Amino acid sequence: MRCDLHVHTLHSGMCTVPLLRRICRESYSDPHAVYETLKHRRMDLVTITDHDSIDAAECLRSRSDFFLSEEVSAVSPSGTEMHVGVYDIQERHHIEVQRRREDLLSLIAYLEEQQIFFTINHVYSSLTGRRTESDFVLFSRHFPGIEALNGQIPALCNQRASDLALRLRKAVVGGSDAHTTYTRVPGVRTKEEFMERLRRGHASLHGESGGYWKLTRAVWKLGSEMMRERPWTLSLLPLALAVPLVTLVNAFRELAFVHRWARGGTYAPQQPAILGYEEA
Repeated sequence: MRCDLHVHTLHSGMCTVPLLRRICRESYSDPHAVYETLKHRRMDLVTITDHDSIDAAECLRSRSDFFLSEEVSAVSPSGTEMHVGVYDIQERHHIEVQRRREDLLSLIAYLEEQQIFFTINHVYSSLTGRRTESDFVLFSRHFPGIEALNGQIPALCNQRASDLALRLRKAVVGGSDAHTTYTRVPGVRTKEEFMERLRRGHASLHGESGGYWKLTRAVWKLGSEMMRERPWTLSLLPLALAVPLVTLVNAFRELAFVHRWARGGTYAPQQPAILGYEEA
């Protein structure tokens, strides 16, 4: 069975870029359109991982192949922010997760108590800001899974995340942020079997990493959708000329980030896993 485990819709809220956070959404994708796109790409299961939101579920809950997930913006004891993928939840879980997300240790305790599978997403990306050594200790001790393939971040970041998962013997997940990457679990027929084998590390990852031009095109597309929703932002059109420079700076920042943190720590393995990675 196949499932893209990193998917956003217009319910993900506003983007985090300082100058645009009041006018530009994280995603402009309609949940129904996302569902149809994923099915067209032969996904057997569909989930949505909006940022701190499960609003997309309202129009998809009747689909038998849909299950509820979210990407949680959590704060660690060291004050760093990170994105945590939380999978196959119910509405009551969402309420408690949101209540605890400012306290990562409390959030982890709840997820473990409820036996909910969760991952650290884009672990070697600067997307959510700085990291600390203590963050990686938490990843090693408490996180059952690592997102090892993300369709919007550079290949090197994904490869180092895969290396970390292998070293720590963690389960791996893959998602696109753009419907080009997915997680495959062989030999299962139901969502319950998919999640169980995913937890045990019996997954392979398929698809493409991100890159400079892919990100540049994505930013231009996001900008065009913003202008379509808010016509007055057409006045910002000249700024589109600066996008390639901004994404180039981001590319160098990502490389610097992964070189700094992907240094092969001494974190002890926590659980056995069978890891698979395939990049098309």
